[in-house]
Amino acid sequence: MYSVVPIMAISAIVLISFWMYRHHKLAYPPVLVPTQHAFHIMIEDPGPLPPSPILGQKPLQLLEIKARGRFGCVWKAQLLGEYVAVKIFPVQDKQSWQNEYEIFNLNGMKHENLLQFLGAERRGSNVEMELWLITAYHEKGSLTDYLKANVLSWSELCLIAQSMSRGLAYLHEDVPGHKDGHKPAIAHRDFKSKNVLLKSNLTACIADFGLALRFEAGKSPGDTHGQVGTRRYMAPEVLEGAINFQRDAFLRIDMYALGLVLWELASRCKAADGPVDEYMLPFEEEVGQHPSLEDMQEVVVHKKLRPILRECWQKHAGLSVLCETIEECWDHEAEARLSAGCVEERVVQMQRQTSVTPPEEIVTVVTMVTNVDYPPKESSL
Repeated sequence: MYSVVPIMAISAIVLISFWMYRHHKLAYPPVLVPTQHAFHIMIEDPGPLPPSPILGQKPLQLLEIKARGRFGCVWKAQLLGEYVAVKIFPVQDKQSWQNEYEIFNLNGMKHENLLQFLGAERRGSNVEMELWLITAYHEKGSLTDYLKANVLSWSELCLIAQSMSRGLAYLHEDVPGHKDGHKPAIAHRDFKSKNVLLKSNLTACIADFGLALRFEAGKSPGDTHGQVGTRRYMAPEVLEGAINFQRDAFLRIDMYALGLVLWELASRCKAADGPVDEYMLPFEEEVGQHPSLEDMQEVVVHKKLRPILRECWQKHAGLSVLCETIEECWDHEAEARLSAGCVEERVVQMQRQTSVTPPEEIVTVVTMVTNVDYPPKESSL
């Protein structure tokens, strides 16, 4: 009898130790990702996920945290021989996870300038539950991070600006005849350089659809609470709380933010005959890095200030057109703002105007920018 007690105690200690080791080791266990497109996941039930209906599954390994944001963190991960990104939401942010998941799964969301979606998972249960989104991984990271570390040539600026505006134009577009089914118009509502990713060839793709709204005939667009997004990128009407809750009003809010991101590109371009400033966020000079809502209201709404367009930019044929485009994107009057498609056309024109003749072919170069016929503003997006 007495010889059995120590054996039972030792066995209990071993079992507890093994459980603690397994629990620690599998805090982030390999996730199973569907080889096809993501299957629907219900998040109302806090229990474990049912088995995937897709037979072929691949283990995924988290490697390192690459970014932290309002709704969670983004990991670089490995899916067999390829890198992917895993965005992890805590359970209290399940609404953002669900919204982004649903936006990714809308018809027609496969586009070269929108982040590629691969799958979704729910890990753990109850208060420890985590919600995962798996997407393509882009080593260059966000446009913000790239501009902090690099200056841009004129051709690089045009490439990023054109692909970024093309992605936003496609997001905004209602495409009833899409081959995958009717693609609705979508407003991003948190457009900023941090949510623009750069591929290896420097083309842009738009990411982070946690606050996005879709506009489908006969359906509510969802939570249309006005003051959402990142404060420094908020349009005047958002800061004032004076939004017209119609589709075009939300698309014009994105266009204001696009103007600020285009300014960020210009501020780090070496094409102009002048110094290139250190990277700064829009309005960082005026309100610092952590502005309050009141700070932004004072600067943008009451004083009607915008980031400075340098004088040397106006002397460059292409940058002068970009400056005009920026001003028409961040116009105080929402109805006067350009559409994303119009911005894309402007960038194409900028490239044509500044195309360079090879040195061996140059005899005399005369640069004239007169009576340029731009496409009319699209006040109805």
